[in-house]
Amino acid sequence: MSTLSRRQLLKKSAVVVGSGFFLGMVGGCPKKSEVPVPEVIPSSAHGANERIGVGIIGCGRRNGQLVIGKGGQGKPPKEATIVAVADVNLKRAHQWAEKYKCPAFQDYRKLLDLKEVEVVFYATPEHSHFLPCIHACQAGKDIYGEQPLSHTIREGQAMVQAVRKYKRVFQVGEQQRSHPKTRHAVELILNGRIGKVHTVIGYNYPSPWDAQFPAEDVPPDLDWDHWCGQNEVIPFNINIYLSRIPYNRENYPAEPAEKAAVGPGWMSLRPYSGGELVNWGCHGLSMVLWGLGMDHSGPVEIWVEPPQKLEKLVYTKPEDRKRGDSLMSQSIIHYRFPNDVVLKLEGTDERLGGGGTFIGDKGKITIFRGGYECDPPELDKDPLPSNAVRVYESDNHMENFFECVKTRKDPIANVEVAHRIATLCHLGNIARWLGRRLKWDPEKETFPGDDEANQYLDCPKRKGYEIPEQI
Repeated sequence: MSTLSRRQLLKKSAVVVGSGFFLGMVGGCPKKSEVPVPEVIPSSAHGANERIGVGIIGCGRRNGQLVIGKGGQGKPPKEATIVAVADVNLKRAHQWAEKYKCPAFQDYRKLLDLKEVEVVFYATPEHSHFLPCIHACQAGKDIYGEQPLSHTIREGQAMVQAVRKYKRVFQVGEQQRSHPKTRHAVELILNGRIGKVHTVIGYNYPSPWDAQFPAEDVPPDLDWDHWCGQNEVIPFNINIYLSRIPYNRENYPAEPAEKAAVGPGWMSLRPYSGGELVNWGCHGLSMVLWGLGMDHSGPVEIWVEPPQKLEKLVYTKPEDRKRGDSLMSQSIIHYRFPNDVVLKLEGTDERLGGGGTFIGDKGKITIFRGGYECDPPELDKDPLPSNAVRVYESDNHMENFFECVKTRKDPIANVEVAHRIATLCHLGNIARWLGRRLKWDPEKETFPGDDEANQYLDCPKRKGYEIPEQI
C-alpha cells in the first residue's frame, strides 16, 4: 500500500472526539483484559529508508520545535512521517493535521489505537506525562518524551515499569547528553582530571508556587477538564494554560489571547509543575548525575539552608515570574551522595542552569549548555588515554532515538536515567516544602521511617487519572 493511500485511509477512518466525551475514557486506564500486549519489533523491521509512522501528542510549542529540529536535539530522520496528531485543543490539532495531511484527535488514546503509529512524541504539561507514556507502552509504541520524565517520584516508577514490561524504546528529551563537548567534560571528570570530587555547585532553581486567577471563558475547542488531568478542575485562565509567556508556537500563528497573556504559565505553578527546579533543573542536574557516575543511584541526604519551610505564595492576578522566582529560591538546597560529594544549588550564573561546577582537589570543571571550562586550563591539555573510562556516545539526540527504534538498543537518555534525574529534582522541592533534613534511600526510593516525607512521593489524583493498578 502506498504512503498516500494509507494516509487517505487514515483520514477517512479517523474519529475526531468532541469536547464532551466521557472522562474515564480520556484519562482512565483500560481494564487488564483490554491492554494489548505489543509485539516486540525486531531489529530488521525497518529498512534504512522505510517509513516510521510518528504520532504527535501535544500540538504546542515544544513539539513544534521537535518536528523541525529546533532546540538542540536534532531533526527527525526523513523516514519519520507524522501520521496522526492529538491535542486537547482540537483547533491546534486540526492546524497540524492540515499541514501534515493526517487525522486529528482530541483524545490521544484514539491516536494510540492506530497501527500506523509506531513512534510517539509527547510534549504535554508536566502533570500529564505519565499516562500518555504508560498508555503508549501498553499500545506497543516507542516513545520520545519531553523532560522532566514525571511530575512525582511514584509516577516515574510506574513509567519505568511500563517501558521495561512492554520492551519499548524510550528516550527522554535531555539533549545535552548528546553533545560531544558535554560528553568530553564528563569523561575528564570521571577519569580524575580534577582529582577526587568533593563539591558540585549547581544553579539556584526556583520551586513552584500557586495561583488563583479570575475565570475566563474556555476556548470552544479546548477540553479544559482533560487539560486539568489528575488535578482538581479550576476556572480556565490563559495565564495558567500556556507554558511560558510570551508564548511562541512554532510555525503557527499565536491566538489573540496568547498575545495578551501576562504570566507566569503552568510551568511555574503547582499542581501542574515542579517549577524551574524540575523543568530547568532536569537539564543541569542531569549533568551532575552523569559527571558523578550516579545515573543509577542518588543522594542519601537532602537539606535546605536556612532550615525552614518555603512560605506559601499565591498569585491572585496574572503577573510575570520575577516575584515568584525570587521568593521560591530563598532556601539553598543541598544533597549529599553516597561518596560524600555535596551538591549545593547556590549558583547565580545562569549558565549553571545547564550544568554545574565540579570541584576536586586538583581543580574544577564547569559544564554548561554546549560547552565546558577547565580551571586551570591545563586540565584539558593532554588527550585521555586509550584505556580511559568512556560514556555512551551520541552526537545527535533524535538520531540516537530513531537508531535505537531500529536496533532495539537503549538510547542515551533511557527511562531509568530520566527517572533518576527527575527524582533528584523532586527531592529538592520536597526538602524546601518540609524545611528540614531528610534521609533518602536511593535503592528503595523512600524516606526511611519518615511518613510525612513519604506522602510527597505522589500527589492526589482525580478519578479516571490514577496510575494504573495493572501496568
